[in-house]
Amino acid sequence: MKKKDKTTFIKSPKQNPWKWAFLVLVVLLLGSGIFLGTRIFSVREPHYQNATETTRQGDPILTINSNKKQVNQLIDFYLQEYLKDSDIKYNFVLENEAMLSGEFKILNFPVTVYLYFDPYVMENGNVQLRGTSLSVGTLDLPLKEVMKMVKRSFKFPEWIEVDPDDKSILIRLDQFQMQNGLFIKANRINLLDDEIQFGLYLPKDKTAESTSSSVSESSSK
Repeated sequence: MKKKDKTTFIKSPKQNPWKWAFLVLVVLLLGSGIFLGTRIFSVREPHYQNATETTRQGDPILTINSNKKQVNQLIDFYLQEYLKDSDIKYNFVLENEAMLSGEFKILNFPVTVYLYFDPYVMENGNVQLRGTSLSVGTLDLPLKEVMKMVKRSFKFPEWIEVDPDDKSILIRLDQFQMQNGLFIKANRINLLDDEIQFGLYLPKDKTAESTSSSVSESSSK
C-alpha cells in the first residue's frame, strides 16, 4: 500500500487590527494638519492689495461723472460766495456752449454782455474756453475788445486766466485746491451729450516734501 503524502500547512500571521487603526489615525491627523495649515497661512484674496499700495502718485482716487445741471449748481454756489463783496456780478453756465454773462458800463451806460465759448480739456487736466461769439445788445464790438473789458471789470479767481489776444479763458484746475489739499482734473467735457467727467486726486506727499526741505536746510548749515 502506498503511503499518503503529508500535506504541510503554513499558518499565516494573525493581522493586528489595532496596528491598522493607528496607521489610519496618523494619516488622518497629518492630512488635517496640512489642510488647516494651508488654509490659515494662505491669503484668502491674493489678487487684492492694500489701497495705499495700489494708489500711486498721479492716479485718481475717484472718478466723478456729472452733467451740466449739476455742474451749473456747483458753479452758481461758488460764484455767489466768491462775488458776495463785489459790486459787479456775473454768471457762468454750461448749455450747448459755455456762456459768461454780466453787466458793466460802456460810456456810462449799463450794458449786459454775453460771451460764448467752446470748452476743451487739455492734457494736464485744465480746461480752455475758446471764444466763439458774443452778444452786447445792439452794439457791434469785436470779441477781443469785449474780453479786454471783461478782464478789467470782472473779478476772477487767481486760477482763472483771461487772454483777450487769444480770445480764450484758461481754467487752471491744477492751481485750484480744496481745503484738505485734494484737487481735480478734467477728463472729458461733452456738452452736446451732457457728459462731464472729472478725476479727484490726493494731495502731494507732504512728508516727502518736509523731509527734503529738512535735508536741504541741514546741508546749508
